[in-house]
Amino acid sequence: MAGAVAARPPVPTFAEFVPQVAAATSVGTLKAYSSYWNRVVEKWGTRRINEPTPLEIEQLGKDLRANRVIRRNGRDGSSAEENYVSAMRRLYRRAVANGFIAEADNPAMKVAKPRRQENNRRALPDARLAELNTAASTTGDDPALDSLLLRFHIETACRRGGALALRRVDLDSAQCLVRLREKGGTERWQPVSPTLMRYLLAHWEERGDGNPRSTGQLFRSSSGRGRRFGQPITYRRYDRLWERLGEHLPWVVTQGVSAHWLRHTVITWVERTFGYAVARAFAGHSLNSGDVGTTATYVKADLSEIATAVAEMTGEPHPLATPAS
Repeated sequence: MAGAVAARPPVPTFAEFVPQVAAATSVGTLKAYSSYWNRVVEKWGTRRINEPTPLEIEQLGKDLRANRVIRRNGRDGSSAEENYVSAMRRLYRRAVANGFIAEADNPAMKVAKPRRQENNRRALPDARLAELNTAASTTGDDPALDSLLLRFHIETACRRGGALALRRVDLDSAQCLVRLREKGGTERWQPVSPTLMRYLLAHWEERGDGNPRSTGQLFRSSSGRGRRFGQPITYRRYDRLWERLGEHLPWVVTQGVSAHWLRHTVITWVERTFGYAVARAFAGHSLNSGDVGTTATYVKADLSEIATAVAEMTGEPHPLATPAS
């Protein structure tokens, strides 16, 4: 019959649909949302995805918030609830896109996110950074790795995912650049000091396979007995590192300091010293990441300006830095 509405496909259960969505999700996004999706499958696995009401979805978020794992840098659980709502919205957007439910019937969009609290991170003074570097380089089972990680984050202001995704092939030793691949599928070349580049190359020669075109993960633990190459590190290395730093530096625990504080510290210094445009480029923020107004289109720094900031920060010349006038 002409003009008839096409029949919707059979609506799957959560146990059927969540694995399909997870398989089509990037690694970074999956890391952020998988725990919430798993909890939904545990709770509503046999229910069809069009059955829960907005009130039920909201109540599950409140339950997850109340029963969350209390972390050393946790606050009141609002972030957990916010991430849960985001996870559900992504899940239901896929359901709408696949024709299982109408957009107007999307229950996750009818659940409000909790109000985001103001970020309590702040830039660390030089004395605190020195304490972190000293503790990392003099304690633990692999101080060489931990101190290299801290230096990498301080020079690049990258996220943990950027460091974990770094490969030997991502090092341009001639121009002292590293290729960072971070959340949202972003990719950029970031200048580093000649000294850090030498350390990165030496790290790979010692713990990798020595192949300069290797796509294997660069940061690795020491090879240890019975292993030819070092093992690629994971997020757990960061967890153990900051737990240990907290044992030696009580202020790390009290303030909930983490690797992201290093990013905040560096970008703050770059903004104060070289201005907003260079800070945004240094951080890898795109023009559409929250900037408002047409002027933002013209406020753009190039690679030489970022390299100049790195040279100033490290006190070492950089091959791409703008020559001093």
